[in-house]
Amino acid sequence: DPAANRALGQRLAAERGWTGEQWACLDALWGRYESGWRSTADNPTSAAFGIPQANPGSNMGAGWQHDAERQIRWGLGYVAGRYGTPCRALAFRLDRGWY
Repeated sequence: DPAANRALGQRLAAERGWTGEQWACLDALWGRYESGWRSTADNPTSAAFGIPQANPGSNMGAGWQHDAERQIRWGLGYVAGRYGTPCRALAFRLDRGWY
């Protein structure tokens, strides 16, 4: 359920201190530009899958196909490790068309 996934994502992002503007950026990134918060989102032109569009989906670890929380936690770690913040990730996505 995308609405439940979004609510979970908001809670988990807040645990990292990503509220306010940072939450808005993450919500736009995954909600508007990537998966629409759907854990079954599949990019037909790549191996990207899930809420954060991990490429390949198996990067998210065992059980990722049916575990929205695993997908969100992995995605938050990816955003933090690669971009530092959701707003930097969103800016990159808007500039390049991918993140």
